[in-house]
Amino acid sequence: MSRLILASASPRRRELLRAEGVVFEVEPADVDETLQGSPTPEEAARELALRKVTHAHVTAMADGHDGSSDRWILAADTVVGLPPRGAGEPWRLLAKAADEDEAREMLRSLSESRHEVVTGVAVARLRAGEPNAEIRVVAETTVVAMRAIAADELDAYVASGEWRDKAGAYAIQETADRFVTELVGGGFDNVVGLPVKRTLRLLESMGWSRDSVAEDPPAG
Repeated sequence: MSRLILASASPRRRELLRAEGVVFEVEPADVDETLQGSPTPEEAARELALRKVTHAHVTAMADGHDGSSDRWILAADTVVGLPPRGAGEPWRLLAKAADEDEAREMLRSLSESRHEVVTGVAVARLRAGEPNAEIRVVAETTVVAMRAIAADELDAYVASGEWRDKAGAYAIQETADRFVTELVGGGFDNVVGLPVKRTLRLLESMGWSRDSVAEDPPAG
């Protein structure tokens, strides 16, 4: 049977897809996320999603994909970016905080900001009988407005540990939604980590359908 593989360890992406009734397997792609130059958030998100899906494709071939059935690989990466402070200045990209001090600094920089959250989504289709994959990449952008975060709120949020493993050190789907005053452009799910409707449209444009995959593959 054909298979859809999610090349991500993110529990949030798994939850978003399952909420739509999508059947998939999980095979995370571990890639170097170092970026060269001064990319915009969209450039960074697209590049990282492409790296992940390419890595997952190469791994699938190395693990013996026999070409007897179609396979779709889905990868995504979410980037938080603060706009340039002046002409000629680069975007400031916020990844996942390494510790409480870094999380506190990120949240201070986001307080009273309008920043971008961009999710790059990449899909590779391996067709039966063909060694090379068709790969497409899209990106969705949401402008997030945050109110001022008081010092005691910031300390409490950092102490909660909710910031761990979150780009920009906050989780809008948990308690950090109280800091957010407006979303413009892409939706709430994009800020969580996957623009679901956009992702399904991309998959469908590449021949995937809910009926094209095995009914009960392990979800990981």
